[in-house]
Amino acid sequence: MSTPVPKTPGWLDWHPDPSTPAFRLPPGAVDTHCHVFGPQRAFPFAPERKYTPCDGGKDQLFALRDHLGIARNVIVQATCHGADNSAMVDAVRASGGRARGIATVRPDVTEGELKRLDAAGVRGVRFNFVRRLVDASPHDDLSAIAKKIAPLGWHVVLYFESADLPELADFFASLPTPLVVDHMGRPDVTRPADGPEFSRFLRFVDAGDVWVKVSCPERLSVTGPAARDGERHPYTDVVPFARRVVEEFGDRVLWGTDWPHPNLTDHMPDDGLLVDHIPQVAVSADLRRRLLVDNPTRLYWPGEAA
Repeated sequence: MSTPVPKTPGWLDWHPDPSTPAFRLPPGAVDTHCHVFGPQRAFPFAPERKYTPCDGGKDQLFALRDHLGIARNVIVQATCHGADNSAMVDAVRASGGRARGIATVRPDVTEGELKRLDAAGVRGVRFNFVRRLVDASPHDDLSAIAKKIAPLGWHVVLYFESADLPELADFFASLPTPLVVDHMGRPDVTRPADGPEFSRFLRFVDAGDVWVKVSCPERLSVTGPAARDGERHPYTDVVPFARRVVEEFGDRVLWGTDWPHPNLTDHMPDDGLLVDHIPQVAVSADLRRRLLVDNPTRLYWPGEAA
């Protein structure tokens, strides 16, 4: 057991009492982007972390899952835990088959360790290129990791800022695995959804085996309004971007909550209202079923796909 350390000053804890969504998720809906933070008495945070969050462990995650009507989760390794995947793997194992994991590994990871992670339910690794969260993302090291995981049928999850895509696109295209992009590549939503910057991102998606998470409107929004206090139409500035992705890549889009919402500084969203945001971006029952059920099942539970 470790001694808990204080949270980063100004840290916003996850919403303690999310509303019950008015939108009823279809049976089998998957939250493909969520995390666990500790609890740090059992799973200490990495010494090299850039932030110290509140605790947000598997018990709280699974309670939220059931409250929102989500069937399954994909738990993405949080940067505050570095390459120690213990908390994430513990949560995946505790889910009874209702979760998959995305790990962070180092280039010297052994075949045995990858097989252990695979047996636990891990199905990919995350490469983080956001400079405020990681010190460096050396391409040679990441290429070595991608080559090691490819035989397992895993994919690479990419987290980057939209402005950095031009310098990263060739490297991404060289990776020998499917790619999953977090948060629509973090577009600048003050620019047009049909403008050259976002169109460049969509061309990148179209050119490869690339999936896109239409997640984190609360992280992308500039003008809001925020998903709190019963707001029925939040993050209207993000909606055109998400709709365009869902309509153009209906078979390669995914959705996630991003719970416990790390590093937000303006507000903490009501997770129930984030679920109610889904029909704003996936406007038909068919698009919603593909986004929430068919696509994530095909990617993370392929033996169950119809």
